[in-house]
Formats: sequence, structure tokens, C-alpha cells
Amino acid sequence: MAETNPFYITTPIYYVNDVPHIGHAYTTIAADVLARYWRLRGREVFFLTGLDEHGQKVQQAAAKAGIDPQAHCDKLAPQFQTLWQRLNISNDAFIRTTDLEHKAIVQRYLQELYDKHLIYQDSYTGWYCTFDERFWTEKDVESGLCPDCKRPVEQLSEHNYFFKMGQYQDRLIEHIKAHPDFIRPESRRNEVLGFLQTQKLGDLSISRPKSRLSWGIELPFDNNYVTYVWFDALVNYMSALEYLPREKPTGNQFWPTNVHLVGKDILTTHAVYWSTMLMALNLPLPETIFAHGWWTVDGEKMSKSRGNVVDPNKMVESYGVDAFRYFLLREVPFGQDGDFSQSAVVTSLNSDLANGIGNLLSRTLTMIERFADGNIPANGPPALPELEEKIARAATQLPATLERGFHALTFRDNLQAIGELVSLCDEYIDKAAPWKLAKNPEDAPKLKTVLNHSARALRLLAVLLHPFMPQTMEQLARQLGYHVDFSKALPASAYEWDSPVSDLPITKSAPLFPRIEITASDTVRIDLKEHVKIEKNASSKKGATPVSDTSATPQPVPAAATTTPATTSATPAAPAAVPAPVAPPQITIDDFMKIQLKTAKVISAERVPKSEKLLKLQVSLGTEQRQIVAGIGKKYDPDALVGKTIVIVANLKPAKLMGIESQGMVLAAGDADVRGLLTIQEEVDPGTKVK
Repeated sequence: MAETNPFYITTPIYYVNDVPHIGHAYTTIAADVLARYWRLRGREVFFLTGLDEHGQKVQQAAAKAGIDPQAHCDKLAPQFQTLWQRLNISNDAFIRTTDLEHKAIVQRYLQELYDKHLIYQDSYTGWYCTFDERFWTEKDVESGLCPDCKRPVEQLSEHNYFFKMGQYQDRLIEHIKAHPDFIRPESRRNEVLGFLQTQKLGDLSISRPKSRLSWGIELPFDNNYVTYVWFDALVNYMSALEYLPREKPTGNQFWPTNVHLVGKDILTTHAVYWSTMLMALNLPLPETIFAHGWWTVDGEKMSKSRGNVVDPNKMVESYGVDAFRYFLLREVPFGQDGDFSQSAVVTSLNSDLANGIGNLLSRTLTMIERFADGNIPANGPPALPELEEKIARAATQLPATLERGFHALTFRDNLQAIGELVSLCDEYIDKAAPWKLAKNPEDAPKLKTVLNHSARALRLLAVLLHPFMPQTMEQLARQLGYHVDFSKALPASAYEWDSPVSDLPITKSAPLFPRIEITASDTVRIDLKEHVKIEKNASSKKGATPVSDTSATPQPVPAAATTTPATTSATPAAPAAVPAPVAPPQITIDDFMKIQLKTAKVISAERVPKSEKLLKLQVSLGTEQRQIVAGIGKKYDPDALVGKTIVIVANLKPAKLMGIESQGMVLAAGDADVRGLLTIQEEVDPGTKVK
């Protein structure tokens, strides 16, 4: 049963000087998916994001540009606001720490802590990192570099105000132990707990002298100082509830926050600084602080110097907003580090989206047009009872599975569970073969069942996938004739498998996810002969010979080179020199990762006329059916292959062999002749990736 209590979700407030990149998009999209899901389930949601606009880096950047710091922030803020609109982010509020209301609330909290004698003034000498705007102890600094950003630090001695953070160490340890979900995932919880249990927690410097930094919130009890940027920034989670919701109930309704989403690099500031500040203010701690991992790019850390920072705007231009949203949450388990590559995005889009749900919608609507005059028919007698029962069971259990996943923030698991229903439906269509049922009037009732079941599954998928891909799922619903207002909480019936869809007039239009074709210069080129050639950007290299197009007729590679003498001689000819074995060219892991290996189930097999070697196979990849021509006819009888689960190269450019199109390559072992076919012994769903 869905929850009805309020739900408060936050992202970090991003540093205004940053250029928006994939990390910012990742956190914000994850928060948006959570917010959208719980709104549809009937919860009152408040989703907050925004910008951190104070500190030394902003002051220095503004001075370099020759403008006022506020003008500098006003100039930069729209780059985030515009991106969030482009990524279809549904935040309820956007906070800026230069808001006058926020400043007043920060000063109120500072005064409260000062009046409680929890803030005191003292001298301090330490190593200061301007980039991170924090002090480090002698043991933290290595070779004069900041332990976080690896930039040079400088030694500073100054008077500052300190918050008595250290006195809350034991209480914080007890809280973490008593609340297993307070810091997630568990590995991050263990890190924080290990730190607190092995090191003494010091007090926190929460001011900077105006002589060094003037761009900040002035301390209410000493106008010679401004607030440390982290104390200012963290208060945003509370201050926003007081002045930004406008028409929404505030403060007490939404606090404590249900989920603070943060990157793992700022976990300590949230789990320790923010938690002890709340304790000192006698405010409840957040339910969950979830620290997700970082993204690398093609195995390397993102950096401006490397020129490999991923721009979310360009990703949207290249692949579409919903495909990008899907990829980020499908590629890696939320909480772990992930690696970004263009080829991975294309593979995800083509395999999961274009060949998955996009293909399921297209083939279902096409059959409804052809066999049911464009209206979803009513359910009839079972066509394939066992498989229909399996689909019904999976579809019935899926909403509850997803709800558990959204509580646990296991976005990838949720998308995998949804993908399994898509695969079941494709298998159902393949086996039921409605195009064959349509040829026999006696099978008309069963045909209606197949079409009805496929449409019902698509209706449910539109609801379940909407938080991840809102625009595209609204398109799917419209094409299906399913009229629903996704801007409001959905009725319980929207999540039920048995909700009727019959008599809905469909409106087939453009594909949801057009396939992305990768050019030869960007991909691994594979030759469909008995050997494989791999070459990257071959045509662009001076003197390089481009990889040839696939030959229409595969030519065997001889097992050994032989010479034929021109004439017979009584004297044996001198043996030909045996060439030294040539080592195969080495490829990088990036080259290999571009080859997409998948399991496929053989549905039918027949010999290609006029060839004793070639077989024409029809195989199922779960989400689609392919035709593959394979040179395994000398080894295998066609009937012996039906039902086998084999391994194919799934992202191979189609080619014709003896006039027949082949949409992949079967993997087999052998030199001159095939000696064995690569098959899977265990029960593995067709379309599963081979790693």
C-alpha cells in the first residue's frame, strides 16, 4: 500500500562557480525520479535544489572578472536553472544562499548557538585550502597538498569563532548505530562510524575574518567576521522550508528530511557537521543521508585539463533527455562509482530502449492496427496459459517490488525488474505468433488475448517508467489511447494488472526511441569472415587500409599455408621457409567493450540453398527477433539447434551472405572448420549480456 505521509528530498546546493556536469545531473535526476514517484503515489512532496553562492572562490572569480560578487552569481545561476528545465527536473523550490531570507535564518541559528555558549572565539594555526575553503591539521597534509583536491595549502594563523562540535561525538556515534538507514549505503555508514570511533572529533571553525574574506553572511554577534561557507550552505535545508514553499505547509510538516542525496565527497560535512549542528539546535536529524559514487569517463577521472567533462546539455542534444536520464540510473547500482562512455549510452539506448520497450510498443500497435482495426480488443480465451500466467504474476508483483526499490534507492534493480516484464512480453508475442493466429478464423479469440495482454503490459509500463522518463511515457500512453493525468496522484487501479484497456483507440506515431547508428570511425569494425579484424579510426590514419566491407560469401581461412610446385621433379624441392607466427594485434579494453555479446535462443533453423555450410537462424533476444546467417552447417543439423541458447555478437552491422541478410554473428570454436558452438548450459533469459 502506498504511503500518504509527506516526503522531503534534497540535492546538495551546487557551487555557483561550477560548470554543470554529469555529476550534478546524476544527483538531481535521481532526486527527481524519487519526487515524481512519490507524487504519483499520493504523497505530499517537497523537492529542493539550489546554489551555494558565498565563499572565497566566488569572491576571487568576481574580482578577476571585475564585477560585484552578487552580479557574478546572478550571471552564473541561470546555467543550472536552465539545465534543470531541460532535464525535466520537477523541483518545488530553487534556493540561492544569497537570498535575504536565507541570510536572516542563518544569522538566527548562529545567534541561538552563541547564546547557548556553543560558539566561542579562539586562535588557530593550520593549513588552509582555498579551493575547499577549509583548514587541515598537520597530519592531514601530505607534501604541502590538500588531502582532498591535491592543491597546495598555505599556513594561516588567525582568530576565529568555533562551534563546539566535538562534544557531540558520542551522541552521533550512538545515533548512527541506532539508525541503520541514517547513512547509506552501508559502506559509507561504516566509513563515518570508523572515523568517529577511532579519531577525536575537534571543534569546527565557523567564521572567516572579513580582512581575508568579505563575501559571506555576517556573524550577528561580530560584524568583523562572516560565516564559514559550509555552515551557511547546510542551513539551506531548513531555511528553504520557511520562505520558499509559498503555498505549501512549511517546516514542521516536512522536517526531518526523508533523503539528503549527496556525492560521497561531501558525506562528512553532512553526516558530521550538519548532524551535530542539528543536535545543538535541538532539531531532528535527517532520516537518510545517501552518498552516491562518482563518474569517471572512459576509465579516467573527469577534469577540465583532460577535456573529458561530460556536458549534460550535449547528451540531451545527442540522445534525448529521457534516454540520458535512463542511462544514468540504469548503468550502475546507485551508490557505486560508474564509468561513462558514448558507446555505453548507445548500447543502453539501442538495447534496452529502442529494441526493448520501444520495439514492444511498435509491434503491438502495428498488430492492433492490422488485426483489430486500431482498437485494443477485449481479452479472450488463453493463447499460451503458462506464459500468460507468468506475465500476470510478474506484472501484479512489480508495483510492490518497485516501491521497495524506491525506499531502498535501488534504481538499477527497479529498471531491471521492469525490463524483465518487457522481455516476458516479447517472448510471449514470439511464441504466440499473432501473425499466424490471424490467418485462422478459429484462432481469432486467442489473437485478441495476445493483443490485449500486450497492451495491458504497455499501459502498466507507462505508469511504472514515468518517474524515470516522463516525456516519453506520456507519449507511450497517448499512442496507446490511455488518457491519464500524470501531474496528479494516480488511483490505485493504475498500478493493477487487471485494469481494463479494451476499446481504447490507438494512435501510432513516431518511434519512442530511434536507434542510434554508430559510424565506422567511432566503433569496432568486425569482418564476417572466419577471422575478426578490429581497427579503430582506420580510415583516418595516414597509410592505413580501411577494414573491408563484409564479403558476400565467406572465404575459409586455410589451416596451414601450402605450396604447389609448377612441375614434378625427382629431386625434392627445398622446404619453404616457415614464417614466424604473427602475434594478433592487441586491443584496448575500450575496444573490447564496444563488442556487445548477448545470449540468444534459436527459434528456427534451416539450410541456405546452394550452400552446405550456411544455416539461416531465427533467434530471440528477448526484446526482439533476429535473423542470422552462420557458417556452421557442416557441423550441425538445423533441427538440432532449435531451443539452444547461444551467444552472438549483437551490435554487428547487418550484412548479406548469399543474398540473405544476417543481423549478427554466432560465436563458435574452430580453425579451418567449426568444432563447437558456444552455448549456455544454465537457464538464462534471451538477450542477457555476456561479460
